[in-house]
Amino acid sequence: MKRGLSRALRWILTAAIVIFLVIFARTINWSAAWTSIRSASLPLLAAAVGVNLLTILIKAIRWWLFLRAAGSPSLPLAIRATVAGAGLNNVLVANGGDAARVVFISRSTGIPSSTVLATVALERLFDPVGFVIMLVIGVLVFSLPPSLERWHLPAEIALVLIAVLLTWFVYASRNAKPEHVPERRERPRGLGGRLKAYFVGFAASTRLLTSGPRFVGALLLSMLSWAGQFATFQLAADAAHVAIPPAGSLAALLAINLGLLIRATPGNVGFFQFVFALAVDPFGVARNDAIAVSLLIQTLQIIPVTLLGVALAPEFIFKRKKRKELLAPADPSAASAEEGDELGRVASEPGERSDSVATAVDNRVKR
Repeated sequence: MKRGLSRALRWILTAAIVIFLVIFARTINWSAAWTSIRSASLPLLAAAVGVNLLTILIKAIRWWLFLRAAGSPSLPLAIRATVAGAGLNNVLVANGGDAARVVFISRSTGIPSSTVLATVALERLFDPVGFVIMLVIGVLVFSLPPSLERWHLPAEIALVLIAVLLTWFVYASRNAKPEHVPERRERPRGLGGRLKAYFVGFAASTRLLTSGPRFVGALLLSMLSWAGQFATFQLAADAAHVAIPPAGSLAALLAINLGLLIRATPGNVGFFQFVFALAVDPFGVARNDAIAVSLLIQTLQIIPVTLLGVALAPEFIFKRKKRKELLAPADPSAASAEEGDELGRVASEPGERSDSVATAVDNRVKR
């Protein structure tokens, strides 16, 4: 009953958004927008495509920081899974590509999905952190629209709170000790028991994958990714010969990421254009030009990544590699064969107690 109601509300919300976007689309001079797109500079568009792909590569490396500690040392595997997930995000709603990433890595390596989910959660944690930092920098450096300027003080407070929470998280994780309760080692029974064991494994993995150097590296990579997105927006505007100042590109980037927390449509097509046009309007950018730039941005962000992602997805769906090979230590001189065997044994037994997974990961992290 609840699932049916939730699905109905989802369809109603989607229909309302589509109707609203159709009304908005009727106010656009599509002929003028298409003219701007056709006259766009191909070298600048190619540069924008390259920078956008670079931001995805940076996100893959950020994820790999946590995957490596979880027992998946292959950076190429992390890159392929990230590109595949990003491509599926463009054709699915509600960030379904992120869930696919968990399945891809778990199937390819044999690492429990709860542990892989913990790596995704930690990696994605730094997207909102980077957003807050970009908002603070933008307000201090540029003259942004009042709708964003008023978030100046809340963003600074949020930044301080985030720093305190991340520091506490690292401290608590370093001082936490895994539990060893014999009766919890029994194979979980029933759906409730399996769900409980899954989330216990998720929590244990999150705790053991947390470290100060890993967080600092993830934060630096996040800022590079955000800078790449900003450059993509600015290059697309320059390619379309539309005069959008850097403050306008930053305002559009912040507004889009603030308003698109939930993907209402595949690839956010339509809603992206609406928010972009509103964000650059205070900078004197005509709506037709804004639509042309936003269409260029989404074209260069969606088409190359989607083609790559859809091409890579079958590799994870139909190909299951040997666990023994993929669970080999990232640094053979730093990790013993016994530790690799321990992690492989735990990964191959889905009913094993979740803190055994945590202990295996912990041994690898400490080394």
